[in-house]
Amino acid sequence: MRKLLIILLLIVLGIFTYNYFAERNESRQRLVESSALIQKEVRNVGKLIVTEGTFAQVFTYNDSKRMYFDLLTANKKALVVVNAKVSIAYDLRAMQTEIDEQNKTITILSIPKPEININPDIEYYDVTQDYLNQFEASDYNTIKKRVTASVRKKVEASELPEQAEQRLISELASIYAVTNALGWELRYNKTAIKSNDQLQKVIID
Repeated sequence: MRKLLIILLLIVLGIFTYNYFAERNESRQRLVESSALIQKEVRNVGKLIVTEGTFAQVFTYNDSKRMYFDLLTANKKALVVVNAKVSIAYDLRAMQTEIDEQNKTITILSIPKPEININPDIEYYDVTQDYLNQFEASDYNTIKKRVTASVRKKVEASELPEQAEQRLISELASIYAVTNALGWELRYNKTAIKSNDQLQKVIID
C-alpha cells in the first residue's frame, strides 16, 4: 500500500511538472510570436510617408547696376513663372523603437522630422538686359533660391504639413492596433498610448 501511494504521488508530481513546464513553454512561445508580429509591423511602417502638392507663383526679377561713377545704369529684368512640385515625407526607417518583451511594451523613442522637398520648374518671359548687365549663372541661382524660399513659406502655411501628420498618425496607428490586440502596451517616450486620439495628441504636441 505504501509503495502504491509513493507511485501515485510520483505520477501526480510528474504530471504537474510536465504541465508546469508545458505551460511555461507555451507562454514563452506566445510571447516570441507576439514580439515577432510587432517587429514585423514596425518594419511595415518603416517607409517614407509622402504628401504631395503643386504650387504656382509669378514674380518679376529686377537688377540694376550703376557704372562709371553712377553716370550710367545698366538694367536687366525678367518675368518669372514658377510651377513647383512639393512633397513632405517622414522617413520612418529612421524611427527609433524599443521592445520590452518582459513588460510587453513597445516604446517609440523618436520620430524623424518631416522633410520638405521642392522641385521648381522655372520659366522666364519678357527677358530684357542691357549689354553691360546681362543675365549670368549667378542670376539664375539667385532666382532659384528666392523661388525655393518663397514656395517653402507657402508650403508651411498650407494644409500639406497637417496632411502629412495625418498620414504619419495613420501609419503609427497600425502599430497601436497590433500591440493592443496582443495585450501589449504602446508608449511614446514615457507616455502610455490608450487610444488613437491620444496617439494623435502626443505626436502633434
